[in-house]
Amino acid sequence: ISDLEKVGIPVERKDIARDDISNILDGADVIYHFAAQPGISEMTPFDTYLQNNIVATYKLLEAARKIKSLKLFVFISTSSVYGARADSDETAEPMPTSFYGVTKLAAEQLALSYSRDKNLPVTVLRLFSVYGERERPEKLYHKVIKNVLNNEPLTLYEGSEAHRRSYSYVGDIVDACLLVLDKMDAVKGEIFNIGTDKTITTGEGLALIEKIMGTKIIIKKVPPRPGDQIETAAKIDKARRVLGYDPKVLPKDGLHREVEWYKNKIYNRP
Repeated sequence: ISDLEKVGIPVERKDIARDDISNILDGADVIYHFAAQPGISEMTPFDTYLQNNIVATYKLLEAARKIKSLKLFVFISTSSVYGARADSDETAEPMPTSFYGVTKLAAEQLALSYSRDKNLPVTVLRLFSVYGERERPEKLYHKVIKNVLNNEPLTLYEGSEAHRRSYSYVGDIVDACLLVLDKMDAVKGEIFNIGTDKTITTGEGLALIEKIMGTKIIIKKVPPRPGDQIETAAKIDKARRVLGYDPKVLPKDGLHREVEWYKNKIYNRP
């Protein structure tokens, strides 16, 4: 937030599900709806996912449809809507296996219903396993880097080393978010998979971190996590064709950037 404010971007602290946000949205051309209750967690009750993913989206959509200047509402969704194996194109039947996936699917369909019934210009971007600078603290690589630097064990779910992922660098994801601005008419009412079509296992990702940081990761195994995805493999033919989307950053490069960011921005901070 301080980085944003330093370059003149104001930040408002609001609970979208409860607070009045209409004055913030006045005059908006485009809304990117990233806000959500993220991740797969047994510790997070269903009501929290319901409130922060579905109710919050409803409140934002209701506010958005009153904005005369609005040209596009970009709903940020997730590969978790596909379920245990996210390896199909956008026409595949969603089969979520977690509260997170279920409520994000409901929220994206709610947004698309506003497109169908109320002519709100909505597009949906389903993101795949995003990593890189500013990765959320509870996500894998942020935790790995932190634990290595502090010489602490990494808690890892049994079997997860073999899980295959489209680990997608945040810069490539940002590119996709910008590309929709050039194709507003073509993206309205559409869903796009956004990620990389090159996959690695979680174990291979951990090995890359070890190589980059020059040390072994201390691992503490715990039982498998219910609802976890076994495989994500982004099929991005539609995004390539319609948006001109072309992800370029490989995990070895993206993880190096994340390690350097964490060292400079978090670990060495006063």
